[in-house]
Amino acid sequence: MTKIVDHDQRRLIIAEAALRVIRQVGMKGATVRNIARESGLSLGALRHYFSTQDELLDFSMRLVKERATARINDLVSLDMPLVQKVLWILLELLPTDDDKLAEMEVWFAFTAHYRNSGTAFDVQHDGILDLVGRLLRSLKESGVLRPELDCAMETERLYAFIDGIALHAFLDTKRVDYERIVDLVTYHMKSICIEESFLF
Repeated sequence: MTKIVDHDQRRLIIAEAALRVIRQVGMKGATVRNIARESGLSLGALRHYFSTQDELLDFSMRLVKERATARINDLVSLDMPLVQKVLWILLELLPTDDDKLAEMEVWFAFTAHYRNSGTAFDVQHDGILDLVGRLLRSLKESGVLRPELDCAMETERLYAFIDGIALHAFLDTKRVDYERIVDLVTYHMKSICIEESFLF
């Protein structure tokens, strides 16, 4: 009987193996041979799905981004007060659990690799700046953002704030743990939103 192979599932398994290898040994160790070994496939089988290492790494990077985007979209669809929703979405961008910390570790490795490799993938356009801008415009349009604030400046400030917290949480997980992350993001939100908006 012929074995039916789900090619999309196989590509996903290979990409997840690549992410594990990157976490274990870094980008330099993310060779096709090491990833094939981690995924339990032969080199030939792996090359059937990804003809080059860059193609595999690009797919893996997009997988990390797609998973984060899906989690954010799930939050967007929830029925809750706007400030609470924005707070939860911002927390989704940060390493508040082991899975997100692992994703962040891989994302930082990808960013460093692609920045120096000269490939076409633009890691600076991770979508976070655009998302932060949309969240702040939504707060402004709903009358929740403090009226004296400049939305464009607050977008840049919040974008830098999120990146900074992410980096510190990645580098010092004991000091910048889940509770600290929640406290910091909540404190920032309270500084830019009208007081009544936090009655949830």
